[in-house]
Amino acid sequence: MTLVSAADLVRDAAAHNRGIGAFNVIHLETAEALVAASAQAHLPVILQISQNCAKYHGALEPIALATLAVARRAETPVAVHLDHAENPDLVDEAIDLGFGSVMFDGGALPYDENVALTREVATRAHVAGVYVEGELGEVGGKDGAHAPGVRTDPDEARAFVAETGVDALAVAVGSSHAMTDRSASLDIELIGRLRAALGVPLVLHGSSGVADAVIVDAVRAGMTKINVSTHLNGFFTRAVRQTLDADERLVDSRKYIAPGRAAIVDEAARMLRLFALQGPESPASDTASDMASDSRGA
Repeated sequence: MTLVSAADLVRDAAAHNRGIGAFNVIHLETAEALVAASAQAHLPVILQISQNCAKYHGALEPIALATLAVARRAETPVAVHLDHAENPDLVDEAIDLGFGSVMFDGGALPYDENVALTREVATRAHVAGVYVEGELGEVGGKDGAHAPGVRTDPDEARAFVAETGVDALAVAVGSSHAMTDRSASLDIELIGRLRAALGVPLVLHGSSGVADAVIVDAVRAGMTKINVSTHLNGFFTRAVRQTLDADERLVDSRKYIAPGRAAIVDEAARMLRLFALQGPESPASDTASDMASDSRGA
């Protein structure tokens, strides 16, 4: 297998009432670990590059080309997706670079502006054959539509999808970005109502803060694309810290980055199986995670 479009992965998962993991790339080692996790689980994965990740690397192109190269060499189906792009120009650049899907995040805008701009972005993307994820919700600080108290209204969501033409919708059902404990409470009943009201797959951002059993309930209720960043960043960082603490003489960064990369693999594979409803919930680290997280990651 090789690079595929997230459209195929998300639609297939939705058709079979399963979830698909969408994990944020922070640097090359993350992408390598996530592809290895996909191979271990024998399941597809979506690699996400956020606007903040592009900013960290100085531009989208360097990290995008590296991630696309890793995806093309994968043994399993792997998609590369632009996550939380608030700048339409970045969406256009991602399309030119070969991304098969993009998320335009107009969630911080007033509803009418969000509709108008998302529609423009979706129209251009569809001409290029690119799958588009939108976001609907009111501003709630850094978390936007994913502040804990914000909820997406099914009627408004139906109208938003019809007016914008998006292929998938990130909805607010109780999760929040960058949580370091897994205590978020999701509105499972609302997820079911949104799934019934909309003709497009639902996306859960902020899934790092959601316990395994609750994610399983959300998938069964109709959630399809499950975004994770902070939770996996914690595994990476703890492994790096442990390695450095064990040997103060280490100076070769490969010696401590490699354990961080390896630490992601097993947990990401476990989560892919969990989202695909392939096994019972198994305990992951529910304690506060020390991480150098993508500041707009899940």
